[in-house]
Amino acid sequence: MTGHDLIARGFEPGPWFKDALMVANHMEAGGAPLSAIIEAVKKMQPVEPPVIPTQRALSVQTHFNISPQNEDEFQNVEQVRHTMHELLRTPTIRAASVMPDACPAGPLGTIPVGGVVKAENAVHPGMHSADICCSVAMTILDRSVSLKRVLDAAMNDGTHFGGGRRSFNPVKPGARLLHRFSDNQFLQGLEDIAKMDMATQGDGNHFFYVGTLLSTGEAVIVTHHGSRRPGALLYKLGMNAAEKFRRKISPDTLKGNAWIPMDTQEGADYWEALQIIRQWTKQNHFGIHDTVMKELGVEASDRFWNEHNFVFERDGFYYHGKGATPAWQGFADDPDVHPEVLIPLNMAEPILIVRGNDAAHGLGFAPHGAGRNYSRAEHNRRTNDRTEDVVERETRGLDVRFWTGVPDTSELPSAYKSAESVRNQIEQYELATPVDMVMPYGTIMAGRRR
Repeated sequence: MTGHDLIARGFEPGPWFKDALMVANHMEAGGAPLSAIIEAVKKMQPVEPPVIPTQRALSVQTHFNISPQNEDEFQNVEQVRHTMHELLRTPTIRAASVMPDACPAGPLGTIPVGGVVKAENAVHPGMHSADICCSVAMTILDRSVSLKRVLDAAMNDGTHFGGGRRSFNPVKPGARLLHRFSDNQFLQGLEDIAKMDMATQGDGNHFFYVGTLLSTGEAVIVTHHGSRRPGALLYKLGMNAAEKFRRKISPDTLKGNAWIPMDTQEGADYWEALQIIRQWTKQNHFGIHDTVMKELGVEASDRFWNEHNFVFERDGFYYHGKGATPAWQGFADDPDVHPEVLIPLNMAEPILIVRGNDAAHGLGFAPHGAGRNYSRAEHNRRTNDRTEDVVERETRGLDVRFWTGVPDTSELPSAYKSAESVRNQIEQYELATPVDMVMPYGTIMAGRRR
């Protein structure tokens, strides 16, 4: 008897087929009738889990830590409330929170930027997004370092933005890390991509920022980016796996909110893949910093980092932060995670260094930045001045560079929410306590494609 014979009799193929065929062929060799063999196989097939219905959104405790200040913000918050209402129908969600920088980020029901959800026995790939482990990392240098030279070194092959490949790659993933790629069902075959994308930062709102600590005057590098193609491909595979489960166990759940049950082998492997991608992203950040430091002949006195598009396990639940930063001590077992976290606002503003308050109404999170009230396209539509005039006005006194040589006005300060308003709301809702700031000198961003 073969697997095709079982399929022809209506059995769903799967890993259990191997044992079932061994039993069937053993019985057949012993002269058992076909009816007895089929009955034995029926007893071996996995029991299909019951279908899980969606839940009432109003049954989920939700905290809105956001206060709109003008008409654009009122409209933005209303859209966030609408999409959160649909999101909370997902049956795994037990609590949710919205940060001061919240804004919609996709079709109705998609977790917004600045959204946090607490899920039971589930990781939702759509809730950490394709830019897995998007994060910020800071390295502190000596105060005597020329900040202009730091930016020059970054532009001179220290980092890479936009599409295409580097002419050479000064940073390589560790051999142990690549071995972990090879051993994981979700990451096997991505080893070469993990090598090629190391020391690249992508585009959009990712940046290489240089400034000084307000408290000491020391020079600081801060980078912002995620896991690049390795993370994007993991996200795609994770969504595919989650969709297979959704069809069987909760077909009424929105596709974008499908989940991988964490008590399955797929769940264990996906969780491990997330930790591997997290490590790759950390190496990417500090590999870029180390390359610049090597060119300048300087050393670091301290460094730390924190992610804001990720999933964190706590108290037996899985906390998904989409554009939200974990703000409790020890959120990760990592020597480069400090009690403080970084919150950038825009290229012309200081980067906040805060101590998280582990606020219950924030589910332990703080905002990741300033967020937007409307899209990049809408911002550009509202900007009537010449690009050169807008850039000069909004970056006056700063050394702002665009990797492609073409300014991206949708990344200028006016494209974001009021930095002052976000700072005030962080304190108003007691999500975090400011302890220091990185004062801006200059920034490199991708710029528009030519």
